[in-house]
Amino acid sequence: MAYSEEIKKIRQKCFLSQETFGRELGVPFSSINRWESGKRKPGISAMKKIKDFCDAQVL
Repeated sequence: MAYSEEIKKIRQKCFLSQETFGRELGVPFSSINRWESGKRKPGISAMKKIKDFCDAQVL
């Protein structure tokens, strides 16, 4: 599974919109949109924020 699909799956499991997920991670909504569409990949700091979010949510 591609990173873009994984990010979308994480967000949807928590029933969050892209905007709310971005707020949770401290990144703009547009970043979430680009990651999920495969236009960009999250940087190292964003990947750490996603990991921390997942750890806190116990997905």
